[in-house]
Amino acid sequence: MGDQRVVVITGATRGLGQAMTARLIEAGHKVIGCGRSLNAIKTLAAKHGAPHRFDCVDVVDDGQVKAWAESVVKEFGAPDLLLNNAAIINENANLWEISAAEFDAVVDVNIKGVANIIRHFVPEMVAREKGVIVNFSSGWGRSTSPEVAPYCATKWAIEGLTQALAYELPRGMAAIPLNPGIINTEMLQSCFGSSAGSYPDADEWSRKAVPFILSIKPSQNGQPLTCP
Repeated sequence: MGDQRVVVITGATRGLGQAMTARLIEAGHKVIGCGRSLNAIKTLAAKHGAPHRFDCVDVVDDGQVKAWAESVVKEFGAPDLLLNNAAIINENANLWEISAAEFDAVVDVNIKGVANIIRHFVPEMVAREKGVIVNFSSGWGRSTSPEVAPYCATKWAIEGLTQALAYELPRGMAAIPLNPGIINTEMLQSCFGSSAGSYPDADEWSRKAVPFILSIKPSQNGQPLTCP
């Protein structure tokens, strides 16, 4: 396929990541994904065999990310599309009630994990002067709500980090902070409870979101986008 792309996606084993992986493969692209659960990675790899690849990687661990990126680039070359999707959310609570450990965990995955992936994949993309980086933000990266302050803080950070990165990229590339919208996932259920069922599930969402993501162009570099 002439338009076949190499797509790297974090958090591929559940929620939006799992749904996007399925849609991207259906569209004929090569998907290289990671997740923290070895069992979930094995299940995904069994479902989607070669030429796709799935590895157990903790994005918080810079050493693991470095080794993974080097192996992936050696096998597939630099990615055409890099999707920083992995994220966690704190349990609903007032900011002063959230432990240091829980706050740190949210920051480590949602901000540092994104930076680790960028650190080890983007240099090869820059050398080629081609590729799109999509860092998943949130409606809570542009607004706020009570009891999710750590999550809001990390997604506001992703907006700033991505727009700063956009200035640093060569022509022909793009970095985009993407608000996926409100989707019924385990993460939404943790903060919305039963009302999460009022929103589309990840599979339904992905059928519009993946074509939208694939349509992102270098001319949109730095623009905060929202999935339809």
